Amino acid sequence: MRYGTNMRKILYIHGMGGGSDSRIPSILSECLCSTHPNEVAVTVRTYDFDPEIAHEQITSWVDEIKPDMVIGESLGSMHALRIEGVPKIFVSPALNTHIYFKLLSWLTLIPGVTGIYDRIYRPREGDRQRLHFTPGVLRKYMAHRKAAMSAPVPEGVYAFFGTKDHYRRSGIVSVRTWKRHFGDTFTIYDGTHFMEEEFVRSILLDKVFEVLNINK
Repeated sequence: MRYGTNMRKILYIHGMGGGSDSRIPSILSECLCSTHPNEVAVTVRTYDFDPEIAHEQITSWVDEIKPDMVIGESLGSMHALRIEGVPKIFVSPALNTHIYFKLLSWLTLIPGVTGIYDRIYRPREGDRQRLHFTPGVLRKYMAHRKAAMSAPVPEGVYAFFGTKDHYRRSGIVSVRTWKRHFGDTFTIYDGTHFMEEEFVRSILLDKVFEVLNINK
């Protein structure tokens, strides 16, 4: 994709099992195209489930696109945190997924378990991330999380959490963890983990305008 000289660029990093046709960035792109044509572009690409491979892919995209903003969704928030020097917005950041993956890594040592999860988490049609739960890949998430949480965070970082987010019950998504690291820089909306369209078109879009300093 070629960008205009003055175009603002957003790199959207999807969550687990997402991809280039994920719903939230598609809605966001549609909104921005209708209100600010040729001014703001949203790029979302499918990255590997292995966090080390994914980090290399995303780093190359940052070098290529040179985004003005990064938005990280769910598990993609870890990758977003590892990008330095760019304003960031987070949707349902899953900062404690590594705890679940650590436990799951032991289960996948049992013969047949990885195959069962491959069938349960088959990717949807389209360009979607393939999920393959092997002990080696799952264990990498501990180091991935450590690298993400120790990376410098620019001013203006902000997150959105849903009141009905079922991942908050397990602690995978945690407002407390966010506050401990980033303070009161968040909004809680009356929705689920998968931000509904009404909130994408209102609170998320408004925050994008605010961070990019663009008039509505």
